[in-house]
Amino acid sequence: MLALHGTGVSQGISMGKAYVLRRGQADISQYRIPRQLLEQEVQRFEQAVDTARTQLRRIRTRIPADAPPETASLIDTHLLMLNDDMICRAPLAVIREQQCNADWALKLQRDDLGGRFARMEDPYLRAKRIDVEQVIDLVLHNLVEPRGANQDIGSGSQILVANDLTPADAVMLTRMRMKAFVTDVGGPISHTAILARSLGIPAIVSLHSATAFLRTGDHLVVDGDRGVLIAGSHEGITSEYRRRRHALVRMRRELAKLRGARAVTRDRQPITLLANIELPADLKVAARVGASGIGLYRTEYLFMNRQDPPSEEEQYRTYARVVKAFADRPVTIRTLDLAADRQVDGASVGPGTTNPALGLRAVRLCLRDMSLFRPQLRAILRASAHGKARIMIPMLSSLEELFHVLALIEDTKRTLAREGKRFNRRITIGGMIEVPAAAVCADLFAAHLDFLSIGTNDLIQYTLAIDRLDDSVSYLYDPLHPSVLRLIEGVIDAARAARIPVAMCGEMAGDPHYTRLLLGMGLTEFSMHPSMLPQIKNIVRHSELARLRRSARKIMRAGDSALLRRLVDKINENPLSAG
Repeated sequence: MLALHGTGVSQGISMGKAYVLRRGQADISQYRIPRQLLEQEVQRFEQAVDTARTQLRRIRTRIPADAPPETASLIDTHLLMLNDDMICRAPLAVIREQQCNADWALKLQRDDLGGRFARMEDPYLRAKRIDVEQVIDLVLHNLVEPRGANQDIGSGSQILVANDLTPADAVMLTRMRMKAFVTDVGGPISHTAILARSLGIPAIVSLHSATAFLRTGDHLVVDGDRGVLIAGSHEGITSEYRRRRHALVRMRRELAKLRGARAVTRDRQPITLLANIELPADLKVAARVGASGIGLYRTEYLFMNRQDPPSEEEQYRTYARVVKAFADRPVTIRTLDLAADRQVDGASVGPGTTNPALGLRAVRLCLRDMSLFRPQLRAILRASAHGKARIMIPMLSSLEELFHVLALIEDTKRTLAREGKRFNRRITIGGMIEVPAAAVCADLFAAHLDFLSIGTNDLIQYTLAIDRLDDSVSYLYDPLHPSVLRLIEGVIDAARAARIPVAMCGEMAGDPHYTRLLLGMGLTEFSMHPSMLPQIKNIVRHSELARLRRSARKIMRAGDSALLRRLVDKINENPLSAG
């Protein structure tokens, strides 16, 4: 039995067989194939390619009809690559000429193609190297895994084990029936972690050596609450985890009954619980849990895995669909936010960016490239005719940026009016407060906006000087750092003084550990992934706001981190007696 410890990023317990996703991590060595066995080795390679085709076709059949077209097109592209002679035919010549094993021949071809793509001047073509390597690695996996290993990527009996998941993987795997997944790298707010919570399945990141120690078919227990992965079977441990899993299932059934209940504290203070979504398909989950609206609609996925950005008309149809689905509730559409961990083919920050997280991204990129920004603003405004659409601007850091965006919106309104297009002339406009400069000057931004939304993911990263993609420093990510809490408190106070709403849409808003503290600090709007909404609602309904406010004041005065954490634990254990 083997136990590995990492960071639990999505709650729950899962047990099942491992599927280890490898990308060139296998120790591939060259060995000589006797001449009389060469054709048998050729057949082994051809069978691995055929298996890869079957796997991709199976994935494609499981993509729901309402998924974005880019999902299917990505799979189709990989299938076409499998038919390319450079992948499916060239290694055969190497096998025969060098009398070598099939996996070595394919590795040589992988290295050769990777070098060719890396030398290409066109950034889009260079980016295609990732797709080529993913396709070849799929075939390589079929060659190096033991015979009889389960190769069904989408099987519900599997727990995915990988070094990390790329955005392209997210598109492919979002709709797959995984029970859980674990990765070698990643932090609590990495793309992988957010994906796990969006799927509502247990996940552990930052295990460092999972892919080295585990093999496809291994029996695993994933404890997403404690960040523990257990490989191998032990009846006593398995029985205990079954008991805990059954208890969690019962709790979730009870939470499901709260769908129609109001999010109101014991002392009758209403709290607004909104949903974060990335795809229109997420609307079903948001509606099922009774979200009061959409607090964050991420538009980046519409730009993913394509050479050209989506047209205004395509964006309009997509946004209008979401707005119509929540016609009587607010839908907050965030303008394009490309960052270091969300680069896509349809709009890239381009080569030469030393630190994309601090470079040309989000509103900065949009203001630089009007061919991206103007069509999106037109599409959002047109969609506003169908309901309560709101515009949210990410990564604001100066009033000059804000004024530029507001002027563009007004200019776009005038153009649409001249064209006779319908739109909401009084559409509300808000800003994401995720840069410390904006948080410190939140009162200045609040004077010109209709609402604020605190993006804690980047706010914490920038405040604590932590690259959230760097596994070596992810342990320093701390939502309870006094500097972070003071910035959040300042934004809430600034919005209250300006008499405008303020929400929180970062991962902190959907973490039950922080709910009561944020309530005590005065936050009344929370936006989170729909899967977390029932649990947060339950906490709200079992909290007394007046007592929490007194507790929050005591917590904010605590200069010692250990004392601060003890006080937060205290209000979570017994909120009614706290303070």
